[in-house]
Amino acid sequence: MDAKELTVAVGAVIEDDRGKILLVKHVPQRGGYWQGKWICPGGRLHLGKGLEEAARREIMEETHLEVLLTEPLVPFERIVKSKGETQMHVIYIDYLAKVVGGELMPDSDVGEGMWVEKERIQDIWQELHEDTQRLLKIARVV
Repeated sequence: MDAKELTVAVGAVIEDDRGKILLVKHVPQRGGYWQGKWICPGGRLHLGKGLEEAARREIMEETHLEVLLTEPLVPFERIVKSKGETQMHVIYIDYLAKVVGGELMPDSDVGEGMWVEKERIQDIWQELHEDTQRLLKIARVV
């Protein structure tokens, strides 16, 4: 993500048929704001793409999973400032989703993926990115 730009990010809190939640972590070489922390799959909304189409595409690219978006979540934003200047502004538009096809295979920029029981999320809370913590609260997972 480039500094000093507004980004709309789309993604989902994905649940499997056993009630586990999918979390991913980017490869170290990618760097960036979410580096080293577990996040929910998603990515940047590209000009001319619909929200749901973009969310499904980003999830497929990162995880090789096909999902059904079941419920939109309340959007939220992150504004990062340094020395009084805005460095990054992200608007998150996420959904609840269910897996309907594919097999989890993290893509080249997502080095790791794991399914976590909802009850265990508190055990790894500090390993989650703070925006993901907020998203999981909005999604009523925790």
